[in-house]
Amino acid sequence: MFDVVCVGFGPANIALAVALDEIWPAARVKFVEREPAPAWQPAMMLDGADIQNHPVRDLVTPRNPRSRYTFVNYLHEQGRLFKHLNLPVDHPLRKEYARYIQWVAETVPADVDYGRNVTAIRLAGDAAEVRTADGGSYLGRSVVVAPGRSPYLPAVFDGVPFPRAVHTSRFLPGIADLDRDWAGTLAVVGASQSAIEVLLDLSTRFPAARIVNVMSGYGYRLKDTSPFSEEVYFPEFVDYYYRASEEGKQRLRDQLRPTNYSSADRDVIDALYLRMYEDELDERRRMTLLGNRLITAARHDDGGVTLDLTERITGAREQLTADRVILATGYRDLGTKGRTEQLPPLLREVAEVLRVDPETGLSVGFDYRVENSTQGAGAPPIYINGLCESTHGLGDAGSFSLLALRSKAIVDSLRQRLSAGAVAVASR
Repeated sequence: MFDVVCVGFGPANIALAVALDEIWPAARVKFVEREPAPAWQPAMMLDGADIQNHPVRDLVTPRNPRSRYTFVNYLHEQGRLFKHLNLPVDHPLRKEYARYIQWVAETVPADVDYGRNVTAIRLAGDAAEVRTADGGSYLGRSVVVAPGRSPYLPAVFDGVPFPRAVHTSRFLPGIADLDRDWAGTLAVVGASQSAIEVLLDLSTRFPAARIVNVMSGYGYRLKDTSPFSEEVYFPEFVDYYYRASEEGKQRLRDQLRPTNYSSADRDVIDALYLRMYEDELDERRRMTLLGNRLITAARHDDGGVTLDLTERITGAREQLTADRVILATGYRDLGTKGRTEQLPPLLREVAEVLRVDPETGLSVGFDYRVENSTQGAGAPPIYINGLCESTHGLGDAGSFSLLALRSKAIVDSLRQRLSAGAVAVASR
């Protein structure tokens, strides 16, 4: 019996492991990870791609800047601190941050079982049972779920198999079989930062290919990087957002969406525009942008994937056939409307003990603990680490910005609840 069983060992739970080591080292904790080794975004390790956030907003610094697990200390231990400080860029390369995350995962004294895919969480008396695909199980007095958000694939692509349709979460594996001289057609769906990164990568990787970008808007929108808007990644905003009404939360989401979604940084927008302009000078048409297009259907056969498109302003209809379709369509959040799912798939078998509102979805406390239903009295505490944008704001949108502070909130809550539970058992 563990005090805590943690599902997943990506950045969210790696930061939690650091917080446990520094705040509550006596806790008996098991981490269970489906991948064979620690890795962050391995399918999007693209040349030149950066992390889009300040490097000091790492796994630990906002909580404990004196920790040995900071990004700055990582650079120091690797002998790259001064070279990194001399880089002519605003943000670190994604490749380097991935190595930092791997270094922390391998350095922190966490008990991790790799290569074990968690398939379900069930109740076992006053404990939680975490089941794995190989028939194994773990018992915990509490559970922290950090599986990452589910990829969003538009319904029209249901039934289109991999690698005919490839979400960006599987981008590099989805094109691994194509060689540099490949001259087919690639369609990229979306207008986000990831979409532009993929376009730039594909045009370099396959110079003979035809690349078509299909997007629902007119063109790429510049990300809102105003320092006033960026205060949504302050801990004070989490409190402000959490206590807002549902109407207020929706208003804030509408106002602040360009700080993270359906937009891109200026450096990649400028790089793409320059590349397309240079192609035009060289009288070659490698990349085409199809804006204001709605994809109404997608069919696949041996010849590729055919998309039915409708121009949203004129109503004109057309078809596009591509060998591969790359879906830069983002991820699902928790909720009940739009691109959401009501609760993480791993919690479906314990849904009856969780408070789920049909209008707003899963009820999550300020400490990231899922609130229990009336049938859930006495159920072990279950926490969600990294999926709570709908309840806690944009700092929970897959960003590193508040990850360290969220880990502290979860550890403090776990320690209080489990210690109180142990006292109650001892007094009986």
